[in-house]
Amino acid sequence: MHWLQRRIGRIACAVGALAVAGVLGAGAVEPGSAPAAQAQASPIRHIVVLDMENHSFDNVLGYWCQDRPGRCHQSGMPRAVTFSNTAVVTPGTDPDVVPIVRHMVKDQVHAINGGKMNGWLQIPGCRAPPYWCVSGYKPRQIPNVSALATRFAISDRTFSMADSPSWGGHLDIVTSNLDGFTGDIPRGKPPGVPQGRGWGCDSGRQGAWHSPGGGLKQEPSCVPDPSLTVPNGGAFRPSPVRYEPTIMDELAAAGKSWRIYGARCTHEKVAPDGLMTCAADQSGYNWAICPSLAECLYTQEGDVVPSAQFTTDARAGDLPAFSVVIPTGADSQHNGFSMTAGDDWLGQVASAVMYGPQWHSTVLFITWDDCGCFYDQVLPGINPDGTRQGPRVPLVIVSPYAKPHYTDSTATTFAGILAYTEQTFGLPALGVNDAAAYPYTNAFDYSQKPLKPVHMVTRPIPRGDHIIWSQANEDS
Repeated sequence: MHWLQRRIGRIACAVGALAVAGVLGAGAVEPGSAPAAQAQASPIRHIVVLDMENHSFDNVLGYWCQDRPGRCHQSGMPRAVTFSNTAVVTPGTDPDVVPIVRHMVKDQVHAINGGKMNGWLQIPGCRAPPYWCVSGYKPRQIPNVSALATRFAISDRTFSMADSPSWGGHLDIVTSNLDGFTGDIPRGKPPGVPQGRGWGCDSGRQGAWHSPGGGLKQEPSCVPDPSLTVPNGGAFRPSPVRYEPTIMDELAAAGKSWRIYGARCTHEKVAPDGLMTCAADQSGYNWAICPSLAECLYTQEGDVVPSAQFTTDARAGDLPAFSVVIPTGADSQHNGFSMTAGDDWLGQVASAVMYGPQWHSTVLFITWDDCGCFYDQVLPGINPDGTRQGPRVPLVIVSPYAKPHYTDSTATTFAGILAYTEQTFGLPALGVNDAAAYPYTNAFDYSQKPLKPVHMVTRPIPRGDHIIWSQANEDS
């Protein structure tokens, strides 16, 4: 059966239950319905998601909020934070090289501490002074992010969809759920299985997966597709993990273009049965979205292009309807990497959009895939599918139609970006999470005089700076 039929049949009952229970909010649409009013009114034809690495809202915009009373629901970076052991810590200012703070699933669970938001002391990298996890960047340290946040709109209530590091955070950007995986970094290497690069279907790795009978099992870190001609739907062994459609499937079905700008495998070894193993890759392939989705890896990889191509496409007026841009290596703002380098690159991406010929029909969502795991003061909520959300992350909305100097304080998650995309292009929802997600409606005014671009800057990397490259491979 076609993927769309399978998806609608699987979620129809769940969405109906949500509607009866009153979970579907004012900005939500049911799968299959046509959100015609917003789709017709919107001049947006190009949606870009820039997915940076590893920072909480308070870490990036806490001091910015502190300097701008009234722009944020919370007053900004708190003057003091009390840990679960009663230690009182004064938030510090981070160095340019992002501090090494571990941020696996268990670390984020410990930090949230059942809703008390005071368990950060249990995270490796935050167990002794100077308690780097309770810290942030001053606006002068990240001038491009600060300028965009000041001129355009921000959300101070966007949460990651799970207590997961980058593997899960990147999947959520296109699927709205983790398909039973915890989202933790795939690490297991089963004996006899060819080992490849990255974390996905072509890596030979396993990820923690919630068994329907309870508990966690190690399953191939792959969302399989039984319709493929390769064994096991693309996984290296039979897998109970179900097929999940993506926003790319919806766009393609509607005749809309899409691209993922990110690292690629440069040499796929193909076994006699057709299964692939990545033997060589570009920097940042760990963070690639496509390899974890068998359908994408085996049938859609032609729409995955290098990150560096984005600025060329944007300046040439060649943006697709939907893009995800994933930084590679030094530009990511990952723990152990230069914040200046990332801000410079972010500015180049934003400039290419703002000064490109498609500016008047484009929105750029800038966000970070997980907490990193740096302190944030706001308690995450529960997703419509019953899973717990992860820590709050920054989100900046750059568009001619973003309300200027505006803060959207309606709670949402990464699924809100999917919901915005679906409503803009008249697509059905993927599932219950995006069907019920708030799509940043209040942050836009399509009738306003279009906003002009903001000048971005490029700064030299601070003298003596360095990059801890091993962090990109070991953490998320």
